[in-house]
Amino acid sequence: MTGADRARIRLTARGAIVLLFAVALLGQLIHLPGLAFAAGCLAAVMLVNPRDLLPLVVTPPLVFFGATLLAELVRSLGSGSPLQTLGLGLFTTLSGGAPLLFAGSAATLAIAWFRGLPDNVRALRAGPGGPALATPGTPPMATSGAVPVPSTSAAPDASPGAVPGPVPGAAPGPAPGPAPGPAPGAKATPRGRRRRGGFDPEPEGYFEPRVYGKPADD
Repeated sequence: MTGADRARIRLTARGAIVLLFAVALLGQLIHLPGLAFAAGCLAAVMLVNPRDLLPLVVTPPLVFFGATLLAELVRSLGSGSPLQTLGLGLFTTLSGGAPLLFAGSAATLAIAWFRGLPDNVRALRAGPGGPALATPGTPPMATSGAVPVPSTSAAPDASPGAVPGPVPGAAPGPAPGPAPGPAPGAKATPRGRRRRGGFDPEPEGYFEPRVYGKPADD
């Protein structure tokens, strides 16, 4: 593999975290946890894609703890008191590897900063649906996406005697036509006889109820 091929090797954030975890777990097995973790941090931050730097720089402490927990859990299975062995092993490994843990995390942050970490932070603040900046000199209506609607409040000046026409931009109204009459077959409502100045009163008994049938025998 040439140097150009090695320069083109780029890992995603997930791949870099898996690589760091594998190196840290290997360091636990060979009893060099801190040194292996620092080397894994350098390899991961150098091989990760620049756009995936932010997820990587926040995971080294968690990866170190996960690798230590898994290694000590496997070691405690064959002991007489697994819980006591697990607690003692975690305390010893974490306290002994703390200096290299901090050094590896700081080195990861420093290298990621020079590889473009500020660009990742700015992209995170903007968000996928962040508002786009308006170009100087662009009208506000064009940037907001509003469609100009012509005003219908003011009608054009008309000369005396001219027939008013439709206002430009106004919604067309219903065409004038004859008043609707009763539907065919509908029963007309009786009305009183119209006279000059009003209507005659309705005939007596018009609103009295009608009784159909024959009266029942007593």
